Amino acid sequence: MNCINSIIHLMMSRTIRCCVVLVEGFNKSCIGWLVMFFGLLLAGCVRSSSESSLPTLPATTTLAPAGIRVTKVPQPDATARRFLEAWKEDDYVSMYQMLTSLSKDAISEEEFVQHYRGIASEVALAGVDYTILSSLVSSPQSAQVSYRVTLRSSLVGEITRDTLMNLSRENGEWRIQWNDTLVLPELVGGNYLVMERYVPSRGNIYDRKGSALAAQSEVTAIGLVPGQVLPEQTEQLFSILVSLLGIRAEDLQARMTAYPPGSDWYLPLGEVPSAEVGRYYETLASLSGVQLYPYKARYYFEGGVAPHVVGYVGTIQAEKIEEYLRKGYRRDERVGQTGLEKWGEAILSGRRGGALYVIDEQGQLLTRLAEVPAEPAQSIYTTLDKEFQIGVQRAISGFRGAIVVLERDTGRVLAMASSPTFDPNAFEPSNYNSYTLLNQIFSDPNRPYLNRATQGLYPLGSTFKIITMAAALETGQYSAESTYNCGYFFEEIPGVRLNDWTYERFLRDGKTQPSGLLTLPEGLIRSCNPFFWHIGLSLYRAGYTTAVTDMARSFGLGRATGIEGVDEESGQVPPPASEIDATNQAIGQGNMLVTPLQAAAFVAAVGNGGTLYQPQVIEKIVALDGTETRTFTPKVNGQLAVTPENLKIIQEAMRGVIVSTRPFGTAWHRFTGLDLNIAGKTGTAESGSGKPHAWFVGYTFENRPNKPDIAVAVVVENVGEGSEYAAPIFRRVVELYFYGQPGKLYPWESTYYITSTPTPEGFETPTPEPTLPQPPSP
Repeated sequence: MNCINSIIHLMMSRTIRCCVVLVEGFNKSCIGWLVMFFGLLLAGCVRSSSESSLPTLPATTTLAPAGIRVTKVPQPDATARRFLEAWKEDDYVSMYQMLTSLSKDAISEEEFVQHYRGIASEVALAGVDYTILSSLVSSPQSAQVSYRVTLRSSLVGEITRDTLMNLSRENGEWRIQWNDTLVLPELVGGNYLVMERYVPSRGNIYDRKGSALAAQSEVTAIGLVPGQVLPEQTEQLFSILVSLLGIRAEDLQARMTAYPPGSDWYLPLGEVPSAEVGRYYETLASLSGVQLYPYKARYYFEGGVAPHVVGYVGTIQAEKIEEYLRKGYRRDERVGQTGLEKWGEAILSGRRGGALYVIDEQGQLLTRLAEVPAEPAQSIYTTLDKEFQIGVQRAISGFRGAIVVLERDTGRVLAMASSPTFDPNAFEPSNYNSYTLLNQIFSDPNRPYLNRATQGLYPLGSTFKIITMAAALETGQYSAESTYNCGYFFEEIPGVRLNDWTYERFLRDGKTQPSGLLTLPEGLIRSCNPFFWHIGLSLYRAGYTTAVTDMARSFGLGRATGIEGVDEESGQVPPPASEIDATNQAIGQGNMLVTPLQAAAFVAAVGNGGTLYQPQVIEKIVALDGTETRTFTPKVNGQLAVTPENLKIIQEAMRGVIVSTRPFGTAWHRFTGLDLNIAGKTGTAESGSGKPHAWFVGYTFENRPNKPDIAVAVVVENVGEGSEYAAPIFRRVVELYFYGQPGKLYPWESTYYITSTPTPEGFETPTPEPTLPQPPSP
C-alpha cells in the first residue's frame, strides 16, 4: 500500500508531469497503453512490498494541473481532393508538389508533367471526374484514400475505375506516394495505354446545285520549266494546258516570257484532278518542259471557287498538336483553317471513334478498355452558284476590291468575291506547287488571303446618301419636294469651303456645270454633295445630332451581320462630335467604316421593302444517308427605320440613278441598252491614300417567279469614281446572273476579260515574278 501511495504521489508532484497526448483516431490505443503501464507498475509494487519499503515522500499541499498538448493530423482525403482537383484543371505542376520526397526522387517535375500530358493526349482526354469513397489512417505517418475516377475520352466515352492512393506524412503534411495506378488500376507494373483512332473521311463542300467545291481527290500538280519547252511543241502544249487549267493562252505566254530564256526555273501552273490529266497523259509525257506531280489530298476545284468563303484545310501546327490529339485527331490530319472548313470542322470531320488498350512493358496487349466506332461526316451545301461565282470572280479580277451578291428577299449569298484571290490548294504540303504558291500568296502586298467582302473596311462615300436621305425624311425636316441650289461649292460653315464633284470634273474637262436647283430625290440622283452636306449640317444644328447615325445603325451599319462560316468586321459609324463631322458623315466620309457585305445587306433591305436579312452561305447540311440535318431558313436582323412612303421615295430616286428622262443620273450611261429593272447608287469614297475607292450598290426588281431578285455591292479600291469602275462591274454581274454571260464590254476591255492597252489605272494584269526552282520531288 505504501508503494501504491508513493507512485500516486510521484505522478502528482511538481517535478514530474504526466504528459497526455491525445491524437485524433488514437484515443483508445493510448488509454490501453496507460492501463498496461499502470498494471506493470502496480505489479512491481506488489512484488517488492515484502522485500523492502520505499522511503516515504513528503506530501504536497497543492497539485499542479496536468499539462495536455493536442496535435491534429490533417485529413488525408483533403490532400487527395486537392491532387484530383489539380488533375481536373490540368495543373500538373501543383500535382507534382504534393508528392512524397521519395516519389520526387523517382521522377522529375518535367518528366511528371510530360507523363500526364502524354496520357491526356493518348486517351484524347476531354475531362476528369472523381468521387472520394473513403479514407483510412493506418498510423500517424501513413494513410490510404479510396476514390472513383472517370476519364472522359473524346473518342471512347467514359472510363470509370475505383483505385487507391497511398499517402505518407512529411513535416506534418500528407504527401502522395505516386504511381500510375492513380490514373487507372490497370496501369500497374509499367503497363501503359494506347489508343487506336478511327477517323472518318472528311465531308465535302458543294454549291447549292451539288457541284463540288472541295473534296478528297487524286490530283496532279502541273508546272513547266519554260527553258525546256521546244518551240515546235508550244502550240500543242498550250492547247492542252488551256483546256486542262482553264487559263488563257495569252496569260500562259505572259507568264512564260517572264522567265529568263533557257532557265531551268520551275513555273507552277495549277492543280487538276488526275482523271482529267489521264485523258492527255501520254501526250503531255511526250512534251518537253512539262512537269506532272500526282498527290492525294483535299482538293479545291478550279483553283479555288470562293476560297474566302470555302476556306482551306492545313496541317495541325506544332503548338496545337496536343489540343487536337485530345479532341481525337491524329497528328497527321488536316484541319479547317479558315472559312467554312474551319466553321464546319465538327460537321465535316464526323464523329471520331477509337479503341483504348492496355499494353504491358513488353509491348503485349493485355486488355481493351473501351471501343467506339466512328460516325460518318456530313457535307455542307452552300448557297453559292459555282458557275456564277466563277464569273463574279472574273468580273473583278485584276483589281483590288470585292463583290457581294445577295438574294434580295432572303439573304442568301449567291456570290462573294474578294480580289486578288488565291489558290487554297497551296496549303497542301504534298502539292509540289505548294512552296512557290505560298510564297506568292504571303509576299503579295495586296494580301490576297484577306476577305475584302467581309473584312475590308471602307468609307461608303456617296452610297451613304441613301441613309442620309432616309434620316432627312424621317425627321420631318425634309420632304420629297424640298429643294436646294446645288453649286460648285459649299460654304455654310464659316471658314470652310467644300467642292462638289462637278467642280472637280470641271477642272478636268472644262465643261461640267453645277447641278443647279434640285429636289431631294434629284439630289440623290445627281449625287449633289452640297445638298447632302447641307442636310447633315442643318439636322445637327436643329438638334437632330444623331439622326443620321441612328438611321445608319437601323440599316445594320456599325455591327456584324451575323453571317456564319466567314469572319467579318463590324465597322463603325460614330456619332458626329462637331458640325464638320456631321457634314462629312452625310456623304459617307469621316470616321465611318463599312464592309461590302453590310452595304449589300442594307441595299437589299431598301429593295425588298425594309427587311434587313442576315446574310447566309449555308443552304443545307446533309448526312451520308441523305438526311438533311439543317436547311436554309431566312433570318431577319431587323427593319429599316423608314416608313413605306419614305422608302418608296428613296427607291424611285435610286431608279433615277440608272434611268432618267435626260442624261442626269450619275450612272445612266453605264446601263444603256440593259433591259432589266435596276435601282442603284454610285459612290466615290476618299480613301486617305491614293485615288478614291469606287462604289456601286443596287438591286433588281424583275419579280420573276423562277429567278429571284438580287442585291449587289461592288467596291474597287483606289481607282477613281464609282460610275467609271464600280458601275460597269455591277452591270457585268447582273448580266451574268440573268443572262449567264457578259453583255457589254468594260470601258477598259478590248474583248471580254482582255484588257485594252494601255491598262487602266488601278487595274493590275497579273504577271508572276520568276521563282527559284524547287528541290527535286522525293
